[in-house]
Amino acid sequence: MVEKKVAKELNKSAEIRKVATSMKEKGEKPRPVAIIALLKKQGIIVSSPQVSMVLKKMGFRPRRRRKAGAARPAVASTAGVRRQGSGQISVEDLIAAKKLVSHFGGTERALAAISALRRFES
Repeated sequence: MVEKKVAKELNKSAEIRKVATSMKEKGEKPRPVAIIALLKKQGIIVSSPQVSMVLKKMGFRPRRRRKAGAARPAVASTAGVRRQGSGQISVEDLIAAKKLVSHFGGTERALAAISALRRFES
């Protein structure tokens, strides 16, 4: 009978908030797995979605993950080399061409350098 009374008076969301704020004050990141483990030691069973929702409402959101292309810039530059056979020009190609033109000091000088390079390749 006593257990039921304790369970009715217990507010799981409030307990999650207490643990999250104490973790934040200690300089730790409040993550659902850690909060669930701490509350389980106290005898309070909560689910991961419940903890996530409470943290979200408190303003503790996990950091955004990087996009796959941002992590590997070398792969993006080699992808443009593979596309040369298709005849399409990518945005990366245009950016590289703009840098080349600015390096040579204008479009005319860059085109002259490219035509000279063609003569050497033939």
